[in-house]
Amino acid sequence: MSAQSISVLDLSDFTAGGVSREAFVRDLGEALQNLGFFVLVNHGVEQRLIDSAYSAAEAFFALSEPAKLRYELADSHGQRGFIRFGREHAKDQPAPDLKEFWHIGREPAAQPSTTDLINIWPKEVPQFRPVMQALYQQLEICATHLLAACARYLEQPSDFFAAQAQEGNTLLRVIHYPPIPPEVEPDRLRAAPHEDINLITLLCEATTPGLELLRPDGTWLPVAADPGQIVVDTGDMLQALSNGLLKSTTHRVANPANSRDRRFSMPFFVHPRPDFDLTPRPECVARTGGRVSFPTQTAGEYLGRRLAEIGLARE
Repeated sequence: MSAQSISVLDLSDFTAGGVSREAFVRDLGEALQNLGFFVLVNHGVEQRLIDSAYSAAEAFFALSEPAKLRYELADSHGQRGFIRFGREHAKDQPAPDLKEFWHIGREPAAQPSTTDLINIWPKEVPQFRPVMQALYQQLEICATHLLAACARYLEQPSDFFAAQAQEGNTLLRVIHYPPIPPEVEPDRLRAAPHEDINLITLLCEATTPGLELLRPDGTWLPVAADPGQIVVDTGDMLQALSNGLLKSTTHRVANPANSRDRRFSMPFFVHPRPDFDLTPRPECVARTGGRVSFPTQTAGEYLGRRLAEIGLARE
């Protein structure tokens, strides 16, 4: 345990193989089963790249509102490009979050289909594209290892999740939490309590604190990754497939004590193919009491429903 009371795992234990790998798989599974979160070190994502990505993000979000809105795509359901301040809200929360962000997805194949979403890039910030593409690639390599560990813990083949994620709509979200406007209601948050939609999330250390996890006793646990650490958590899709064995924990981003503070963060939401079956696996049902607790559904069906619930798509 770290001073944060969250498990700290070392990815080099997994890549080393042997008994170190088995210990990593066990520790990962127990962390996601008990709390739904852990901190990862020696993950292979370069610190200089994270720092450069935050510099590019700061340059983009400093642009004028008309300039940023040129990159808002009406037909992408918020899955690519710029998403304006106040558009997204947490599920069952009527008030929008106090944030704006940019979505980057997988680059389409050489001959993309008509359904592929295309990344767009801000011309005003030429370094934005190369640094975000490089960060996406390094995070995906790290995620592939973590998905293999999750599969082993759930008694599935090692490539069970990774093979599906290779064609999934994994997203890098670059978030800006601007200073809190003075007219904002006091109960509105930078990110209201919510759970992630996807399989797993990798969160590069944010520029300031704010992330809090909901404990079983109803209290909030602050979590702040140090430089060189990535926070990892379970999403709803992995929770459903594991029949609740792995927990998708409610979390939020609290407002700062100083309302003029800004915050940047970069979560990497790992998604499987849209046709991936989220029906609870028999091995997981057996480990959770023998009763199926989640419905039969595909990842695409679940994603579409949740995008509507958070205001990024229509019902």
